[in-house]
Amino acid sequence: MNKSEFWKGLRPEAQALVEPRDYAKPPLAERLATLGVEAREIAGQDLGEAGIPGVVVFPRRVFAQPQRGFFGEFARETDGPLAAIKMWPKQWATARMFGGSAKGFHIHPPHIPEGIVPEAWFRKLFIEEPQNVALRPYDHEQWDAMFFVQGLAEMILVDERPGLPRRVMRFTIYGDDYPGDNNVGVVIPAGVAHAIRCGSTNDLLMVYGTSTTYVPENEGRIAHSVESAPLPQVWHDYIFPNPA
Repeated sequence: MNKSEFWKGLRPEAQALVEPRDYAKPPLAERLATLGVEAREIAGQDLGEAGIPGVVVFPRRVFAQPQRGFFGEFARETDGPLAAIKMWPKQWATARMFGGSAKGFHIHPPHIPEGIVPEAWFRKLFIEEPQNVALRPYDHEQWDAMFFVQGLAEMILVDERPGLPRRVMRFTIYGDDYPGDNNVGVVIPAGVAHAIRCGSTNDLLMVYGTSTTYVPENEGRIAHSVESAPLPQVWHDYIFPNPA
């Protein structure tokens, strides 16, 4: 049955606008870089050419404690995902994002050893010797390790390191108040831009550790105007009138 026959109960103008919903799923690599996926689809997986080198998305278990709440472990220094990459945070912090808000892209400057060009350094770290995590200069650049205690978070990562493919990862993480396969931890290397926005009306609570202590100069921002609520136009015009 052709479209006009199927939708003959609508005015022609409306028929021309109607598009059927496509429920077919594109391949994981395509969805990860565009539409986004749920964290459970990539947690603990070797994503190959779809992943960003150095990024780790690992599953966490959250246990319901009836009549009390939830308990969820994040990481151990002696074993598990952070032990495997030999990175243990020097500083821990929390952040709360109000429902419906977003954090623009943040990025931390990678440390490049003296006398080595960035392209060669990143190839050595993540292509030639990816298992040799002892080479990573955690003490000289900020890596983030984080998880969410409450709410739904959509995270977008963009690799901006020269010498590596510019890849994008977009995925949704569930907080511990939504226990299940989407409870994950995430490790983000220096040089990878990251943005977060709330995926629900609930506030988002995040816990994160950093490989170095906080230094304001190391906090670069890209496309972060989303963090500032614009004034209504009439207010703007009143506060900043056009010169006569």
